[in-house]
Amino acid sequence: MSSGAYLRYVALGDSQTEGLGDGDDVQGFRGWADRLAERVARHSPGLLYANLAVRGRKAGEVRAEQLAPALAMRPDLASVVAGVNDVLRPSCDLDEVAGHVEAMFAALTAQGATVVTLMFPDVGRISPMARPLAPRVLALNARIREAAARHGVVVAETAAHPVATDPRLWSADRLHAGPLGHDRIADAAAYALGLPGSDDRWALPLPADEVRAAGLRAVGAELRWAGSFLGPWLLRRLRGQSSGDGRRPKRPELLPVLAATT
Repeated sequence: MSSGAYLRYVALGDSQTEGLGDGDDVQGFRGWADRLAERVARHSPGLLYANLAVRGRKAGEVRAEQLAPALAMRPDLASVVAGVNDVLRPSCDLDEVAGHVEAMFAALTAQGATVVTLMFPDVGRISPMARPLAPRVLALNARIREAAARHGVVVAETAAHPVATDPRLWSADRLHAGPLGHDRIADAAAYALGLPGSDDRWALPLPADEVRAAGLRAVGAELRWAGSFLGPWLLRRLRGQSSGDGRRPKRPELLPVLAATT
């Protein structure tokens, strides 16, 4: 439906799709998928939207927990974004991860849904301490892009432009987009889907006079980030815990969406 006239949108994924970095656990999270739903609703006033994403979920868990409920809702639009939590683990079978993502692509498109996915940015440019993971992220992107081509899945090339790693688009933990980043991702997905009124301005760089990337690369900033975010994350891994333990999707049922006014 290139006109953007969708009836039911279901989002599957992990923390990025849940919206971490764009809100909080008190007021609630918004995130790129919510923002995309608002953009779709501008042209589909009766749009119903569900978000099944849960933070911390690996690709296999997204498939096991979210695919069947998503199919039962019979969406005509779905987003599938998973794999980052796998890549962050010390050991990761990229073929297995991509296989789970492709299985979701196949099931949703076979049912007639338009499916959109995202590419992951070079994490080493966001946090220098994550540079060893960069080749793995890029290799996963390549596998997901190939799977998308096999199933006619729409790919928002969110990692193809330098702005994707501008620190101003990321939250303090450098693992999740901030509000501006989520907004840009939603614009990228809308553009990839060909929604009326969308364009490629999301890929433009931010004003140069506000760049503060050099400060974020400072040794002191890296150490503070490691103590505040990396350390607790590693501790959970050692304990076999996940940030999503005991959590349920924030929007498990199809509900109406109000179109964004801006």
